[in-house]
Amino acid sequence: MAEISFQDLSLPSGGALALPEFAESERSNLFRAADDATGGAISRAVEAASFTFRSGASCTVLAPGAGLERVVLVGLGKKEDFTEVSAERAGGVAAIAMAMHTQAAISTDGIASAQVPLVALGASLGLYRFDRYHTIHNDDPQKLIGLTILTSAADTAQPAWAGWDAVARGVTLTRDLVTEPANILTPVTFADRTEKLRSLGLTIEVFDRPAMEKLGFGALLGVAQGSSNEPRMVVMRWNGAGDESAPLAFIGKGVTFDSGGISIKPAAGMEDMKWDMGGAGVVTGLMSTLARRQAKVNVVGLIGLVENMVSGNAQRPGDVVRSASGQTIEVLNTDAEGRLVLADVLWYAREIFKPRFMVDLATLTGAVIVALGHEYAGLFSNDDTLAANLDAAGRISGEKLWRMPLSDDYDQFLKSDIADMKNIGGRPGGSITAAQFLQRFVGDTPWAHLDIAGVTWASKAKPGALKGATAFGVRLLDRLVRQYEAK
Repeated sequence: MAEISFQDLSLPSGGALALPEFAESERSNLFRAADDATGGAISRAVEAASFTFRSGASCTVLAPGAGLERVVLVGLGKKEDFTEVSAERAGGVAAIAMAMHTQAAISTDGIASAQVPLVALGASLGLYRFDRYHTIHNDDPQKLIGLTILTSAADTAQPAWAGWDAVARGVTLTRDLVTEPANILTPVTFADRTEKLRSLGLTIEVFDRPAMEKLGFGALLGVAQGSSNEPRMVVMRWNGAGDESAPLAFIGKGVTFDSGGISIKPAAGMEDMKWDMGGAGVVTGLMSTLARRQAKVNVVGLIGLVENMVSGNAQRPGDVVRSASGQTIEVLNTDAEGRLVLADVLWYAREIFKPRFMVDLATLTGAVIVALGHEYAGLFSNDDTLAANLDAAGRISGEKLWRMPLSDDYDQFLKSDIADMKNIGGRPGGSITAAQFLQRFVGDTPWAHLDIAGVTWASKAKPGALKGATAFGVRLLDRLVRQYEAK
């Protein structure tokens, strides 16, 4: 990550400079200063490109003069429409355009001081790269080692940045985990990486197969039985409230590779199933964030880590497993495995920690992509207040949720002839029946399920964000937690 610092507004003497500007407004003082210093090169570029400063757009001026190697004009759109999400996007657009320079600066002249750290957050996230396996060449080299945010409120922006830097590092951790190939990130390796977070003040407890057998985790272990890679459950605790108050609980599905098991997936696109642990990645990144920014609240994060593989010992369609709750499940499709993992972990979280609420995240169903595409995650909840708070956090963070129904009418699709339930309910309402299945393991605890299958991985770049792992959920849940922190 590039070193980010904050300085007073002034024209830099070299490197690259980004000038975010609002549409239909007078140009900022720093824009005019840069234009004067370069003999009008910037205003000529605006005119030649018919650049209108619409939100997310950019225009690059190479070697304009005054020692500057590059000036990047970034559109902010209309001032009345500008939000924290807009500030992040502007920072990301600017940073991506200047990543090939060693030193760069972003002006925030005209941007409200409270939104300046969000520009820095967007820049930090825009500079993310995962290149640890490049050995011959890299088509997207990044040289930027120092990024300066120019602001009229440098004295307040620098300390405010510490909390947002924690978010950036949590997002980066999640992106790294989600991007790792499955031959590297096995359940055991994932658990080992969480143990490094002890240095941040988190309490980490790792459960191996014998420990989970003792707990009666028949649903989770049934998924894992076909793989030579051993399963794990990890419990991460952050006690930031300074008391024994009930924690907030976040639970993540961590299938480090999902072949579908005996109900095997088609070969085309199966490589994407390395990120079927996206929910567990988000919970890990969130716990890192909360510890780094010293959140004043008690939180527990639990992740169930398995690999769903085909072998002579793999779970068969038609098998019946007993979950930790005592409820029995007829497994009709071994590719509906995430809900089996979550069933045991949700029950454990509810019984052991008695949380104020539980939120689980899972790349659970393809059906939610059919319903919502790649713009919204599906939200299911048994509690209107929790659902409303999540929706509000999503709108602020830009990680958008769309609430889907839960109803006893859907439970009929889960009836089994030989067990308490079956693990699939058929094609109609597939994401809903999956959520109905999970609801059977949460009791009366306020609970929300986020189906993030459509938003965990971006196959195309967007303004301010490259393609790849999105870490959708880290910023959303950090915003949610802030609503519950002691003031």
